[in-house]
Amino acid sequence: MNFGSILLWGFVATIVLTAMMQGGQSLGLSRMSLPFMLGTMFTPNRDRAAVIGFLVHLLAGWLFGFLYALAFEDWHRATWWLGAGVGLVHGAAVLLVLMPVLPGFHPRMATEERGPEPTRELEPPGFLALNYGRGTPLLTLLAHLVYGAIIGGFYRLAGG
Repeated sequence: MNFGSILLWGFVATIVLTAMMQGGQSLGLSRMSLPFMLGTMFTPNRDRAAVIGFLVHLLAGWLFGFLYALAFEDWHRATWWLGAGVGLVHGAAVLLVLMPVLPGFHPRMATEERGPEPTRELEPPGFLALNYGRGTPLLTLLAHLVYGAIIGGFYRLAGG
């Protein structure tokens, strides 16, 4: 595995994905902030949650970058379109697998069955994270597709 390449392009791809998601939130396309959601798992302080969540999201982006690189090494090729395909699957997994189970282990998120409480003040994502806005699924898929395309397009195979 080409560690230098994945450290660089995993970082770049994560920054672009985060910028797209935060930009979409600022434009009113979605109310979902992945860094904020992650940060509130560690602290109830909303200001600190944004910073902690950004760092956790960055580390997660690098971790997923390594998984993408493992796939590319196994396939003996890395292209933007392979990366985009993996990114699309990644984004679908976030929406279809992670978001539905998130209220079950997030200490500050209400569930569909139990509403907000003093310690559970975040709204649950709902199906496809639609509770965070109708544009959330499309924005999430597009951002993950771009994430994958960046890694696939710029990652250099080991020995290549």
